[in-house]
Amino acid sequence: MGGIRKFKYGKKNFGKKKHETESRDGVRGNYVDLVKESAGFEKYYKAQNIIPESEWNSFLEALRRDLPTAFRISACNEKEAEILLDIVEGNFFKGLINPDDPEEQKKKPFCLPWYPQRLGWQVPISRKDIRRSETYFRLHNFLMSETDSGNISRQEVVSMIPPLVLDVQPHHKVLDMCAAPGSKTAQLIEMMHSQDKLPSGVVIANDIDNSRCYMLVHQAKRLNSPCTLITNHDASVMPNIYVTNSDGETEVMKYDRILCDVPCTGDGTLRKNPDIWKKWNAVNGNNLHGVQQRIVKRAAELLTVGGRIVYSTCSLNPVENEAVMHRIIVESEGALELQDISSSLPGLKHSPGISSWVLTSKEIDVYTDFEQVPEAITTQIRPHMFPPKPEDADKFHLNRCIRVLPHHQDTGGFFIAVLKKLAPLPWESPKTSGGSTVDVSREVENSKHNGPQPKRRRIQGYREDPFVFFKEDESVWPLIKDFYEMKPELPLDCLLTRCHVGKRKNIYFVS
Repeated sequence: MGGIRKFKYGKKNFGKKKHETESRDGVRGNYVDLVKESAGFEKYYKAQNIIPESEWNSFLEALRRDLPTAFRISACNEKEAEILLDIVEGNFFKGLINPDDPEEQKKKPFCLPWYPQRLGWQVPISRKDIRRSETYFRLHNFLMSETDSGNISRQEVVSMIPPLVLDVQPHHKVLDMCAAPGSKTAQLIEMMHSQDKLPSGVVIANDIDNSRCYMLVHQAKRLNSPCTLITNHDASVMPNIYVTNSDGETEVMKYDRILCDVPCTGDGTLRKNPDIWKKWNAVNGNNLHGVQQRIVKRAAELLTVGGRIVYSTCSLNPVENEAVMHRIIVESEGALELQDISSSLPGLKHSPGISSWVLTSKEIDVYTDFEQVPEAITTQIRPHMFPPKPEDADKFHLNRCIRVLPHHQDTGGFFIAVLKKLAPLPWESPKTSGGSTVDVSREVENSKHNGPQPKRRRIQGYREDPFVFFKEDESVWPLIKDFYEMKPELPLDCLLTRCHVGKRKNIYFVS
């Protein structure tokens, strides 16, 4: 995150883009502004009818504006959160805005009405403008320093919603399947620690990208939670984790809560990722539908009966949203049901999910039925992507999904749906879905008689530094122990370094 910078007005233009150039005499050269328009985007979403015609211009205008700044105060400790909130409101918000200037009043920070305990805030100017403003520079420095210490998280407003509706309790086993960069994972950890005592639950944060997992580590380290585990795996084939129960038997661990913030086209993030305007393509959503469905299907398999899945994307596209929900509900044959969460977010403006949408080609040729799809693109557009028949639509309750549009409350676009597991899935046995006892030795023995094992696929990823635990005769320990006057009760086997040879710069204590 870097250290705190001193503001020196005029020394540097922090808003300068990489593609802006300067000539030898110091005069900035001309460049073409990014055009925030896409004819295909407009034609596609007008065909989907997710935005009322009367709101269409407001929707486009909002997409072309920079995204406001937002942050939330950590809720790990309620008393500390209250103190920090008083500091933010008293020391940083007061005097920030001229009360007599109507234009200045539009930039006044405000509390998000649906975020609990007044801990979520939005500042109606962009991050770029905050960095360039002397008035807001103290606030900017404060947010940076408190983010490093874990007391504040700078996070987009709509990104705060999925963890809230997951309803995490301190005793829950929680899985975040596509967790990087980790802002939602941090929220889940905070909820796990919402009570004073140490929680008995765990948050497992997973991501397929090895390098992005280090971002998860950085997020988790800020909160100093012993209840966090980070894994690096493809979420669509997330492996079972075996645990030993109170009877000493091995069983598959099932999760109480699972967050599926799946990979998506991201066209709800146009305000912060304007490059999407020129890259947007109608068929990108069709291409991602399959992996999105596989991830939520695997989540349903890992979920205990009575548990909850939150499915979310930063895409507006119903093919990535309602179509995925419709497909998994059909496949579950009644084992999964969408939940109505609108009452749990009082004050949040949103649109209900839709039960009718269309599929299109790259050229935005519209298809309302699979029989209309040209044979050349039937591998890209599949029957399960189409909406339910009108006479069957009500039984899927797709209107219980929520879609946040950029013009609703000056945010990005987002989609959220909550699934509850009512019964074992059709391809599961009832015993397995509740966390079955597994005879691991028998599974190993059976595998020996199934012929030669296939050649293992080489695991991609980075080579990790080793975890080297201290030994009883560790040469550096006596000096450290005497200097810091360590008590003899400190367990030596809980100390480790990350190198076999060479200078040991850090010593880690693990529980």
